[in-house]
Amino acid sequence: MANIVNNVDLEKVSQTAEKGKEDKSSLKKPIKLTGEWILDPNQGFQFITELGFEKGKEVIEIDSPSFLGGQGNRLGPMAYCVAGITSCFIGTFAGIAAQQGVKLTKLKVNTECQVNFAKTFDVGDEPITEGINFKIEAESENADKQKLQEILGMAEERCPAMYSMSHKINVDARIV
Repeated sequence: MANIVNNVDLEKVSQTAEKGKEDKSSLKKPIKLTGEWILDPNQGFQFITELGFEKGKEVIEIDSPSFLGGQGNRLGPMAYCVAGITSCFIGTFAGIAAQQGVKLTKLKVNTECQVNFAKTFDVGDEPITEGINFKIEAESENADKQKLQEILGMAEERCPAMYSMSHKINVDARIV
């Protein structure tokens, strides 16, 4: 039986870490997608992509809010970004807690991110966002608030999405 704590399979995490110690390249995992901008306004959304994951594929339809020229019929790109960052961050927190033997009895997050579209509309050069705020409700049967705060700090340091937000990502975009 797998050792699952906080809905994290610690046996698989341990195997991945051990393999990574032997061969760091095994820890590099690609994420690839092909997407298409929908030119027909009757489709009801603007962008479609199919993402593959270990056990299948999922089609995602994205539509910008109406103030950005979309119809507002689907989640917009920034909503997906914020949801991705939030799930990555809270998943990192749960995983670190599990690895530290901390059994959570509650883990909820409220996320807020103010997006400034001034740069998008070329009417200002302010940052697109000033940051993201997470209000986390975490309770444990075997850890106090100080330990949970320590885990929170580790999650901030180790979360791939948080790293991506706080460090420059090299982008290579070209017309082919």
